[in-house]
Amino acid sequence: MEKNKRLSLPYLIWMAIFIAAPLLIVVYFSFTDQAGHFTLSNITAMGDYTGVFATSLLLAAVATVICLVLAFPLGFYLSRLQVSTQHMMLMLVMLPMWMNFLLRTYAWMSLLEKNGLINRFLGLFGIGPFDMINTSGAVVLGMVYNYLPYMILPLYTAMVKIDQSVIEAAQDLGASMFQVLSRVLVPLSMPGIATGITMVFVPSVSTFIISRMLGGGDTLLVGDLIEMQFLGNSYNYNLGSAMSLVLMVIVLLCMSLTNTSGEDGIEGVM
Repeated sequence: MEKNKRLSLPYLIWMAIFIAAPLLIVVYFSFTDQAGHFTLSNITAMGDYTGVFATSLLLAAVATVICLVLAFPLGFYLSRLQVSTQHMMLMLVMLPMWMNFLLRTYAWMSLLEKNGLINRFLGLFGIGPFDMINTSGAVVLGMVYNYLPYMILPLYTAMVKIDQSVIEAAQDLGASMFQVLSRVLVPLSMPGIATGITMVFVPSVSTFIISRMLGGGDTLLVGDLIEMQFLGNSYNYNLGSAMSLVLMVIVLLCMSLTNTSGEDGIEGVM
């Protein structure tokens, strides 16, 4: 027991310095003004940004749902391949993540702008040009493209553990394709679904680079507001800390709901 305490001491020190201390600093600045006096004005000011919070949650939720719909069949397909083929396909899934995040987003800017490759291609058929850049749809597209692998990998990890004989047994018992999906695959994949939703929703709701580059400033998200408070002209780190704290609470609530639904799904299939 004493040996375990000694081994865990470095991790406890690391958590205290890099997790607990920053959180305490954020909480401190959230409830103080620039003179260091206690105040609730930073928290009450969140009411002025309700629309931005709602937009951020909506776009993040849409991107998460799209990622789930795309990743679920792909994750199942990967899990049924031979092991050697699985490794190659997983490498292809992770390949875009090896490139710089900004570079990937810049690439979509060149694709979506009025003189971009997509509009040029559509112009060959007399279609367009369309206003695709600087829209909410472009922001969601950027979220889906950048965070889709974070949904695919947890789903693949969960589905590869599902024995093929379980699916075949359900089919032998007369289960339709929809029943196999809803009563077998989805419940047994709930750990991967819950992890994937968390890994996609959290960075999506707090992003600011994607909304700035693909939204063109027309789509303002919470991440943009927080970044403006610390690096923009307003430079109000107290208000920025309060926004970060509120966003943190919202994310924790969403994560708790996701984990609860995941546990309920596993219990239901058992």
